[in-house]
Amino acid sequence: MFHSENFNMPEIGTPTLDQLAVLTAVADTGSFSAAAARLHRGQSVISYTIAHLEAQLGIPLFDRSQRRPVLTPAGRAILEDARRVGLMIESLRARASAMHQGFEAEISLAVDVMFSVPALTCVLRDFAEAFPSVSLRLRMEAVGGVTQLVLDGQCILGLTGWPATQPDHLECRPIGAIRLIPVASPSHPLANLENITRATARDHVQLVLSDASRLTEGQDFGVLALKTWRLGDLGAKHALLLAGLGWGNMPEHQVADDLKNGRLQRLNLEGEPAYDYNLHLIHRTNRPPGRAGAWLADRLAKVVLTHG
Repeated sequence: MFHSENFNMPEIGTPTLDQLAVLTAVADTGSFSAAAARLHRGQSVISYTIAHLEAQLGIPLFDRSQRRPVLTPAGRAILEDARRVGLMIESLRARASAMHQGFEAEISLAVDVMFSVPALTCVLRDFAEAFPSVSLRLRMEAVGGVTQLVLDGQCILGLTGWPATQPDHLECRPIGAIRLIPVASPSHPLANLENITRATARDHVQLVLSDASRLTEGQDFGVLALKTWRLGDLGAKHALLLAGLGWGNMPEHQVADDLKNGRLQRLNLEGEPAYDYNLHLIHRTNRPPGRAGAWLADRLAKVVLTHG
């Protein structure tokens, strides 16, 4: 019978970063002498380091029966781990260096769903190139959702069309506007009317973007119809508009191709043909963004001012 108390695992020492660096150098160069030259050390030091590492792990890492040292199967497995650890250490050092220079370790950004995704993608691509050591957490929210995330401290920076009036808690920077226009499918009854009165619009289902934040509870924005379908996702609203299940306001940039190709039709709504959705950059007054966050805010503002 097997008794676990009689089975003793050999004690394995913890390899040092230096030992792993030597292992990687020998594997990359193919010899102890070449590794010594790369690391500017004596060959005897390299040989001793590898021998000591093998003794610590209790397994041979190199087959020395040939003219040049060849990794054993166990050695290849350990080398993979050594490379992984090396990459992690490099990433840690880069992040620490960035923080020493005043860069944040991570940026948490909340963006209004009305904002152009292609434009956001371009900004974030530039951000990744400028700050490779800074992590990013991105949230896309509707109406008051962005403001709620910033007020709650879940995101340090927000780009929102609904800033709320919180002078004691938020710094608010107007950066421009997005044009919202009323649209519907060509098959929708309103699409056949040259001039649509507000009374007529009220008789048809309006697709309305809403959110679950506490800030907008019980509030409506741009709602005319007596009967509405509430959606928390702009993509779903777009799909329902294309299907002719209602009419609604959409960012002009998002439906430009649909209007051009006849999938959607702009409605001639009396007295309210279109309106500007004002955008703001926000952050808590007691939690301003650092250098990377400030760079990101400025680039987002520039995109809005340039493209609208």
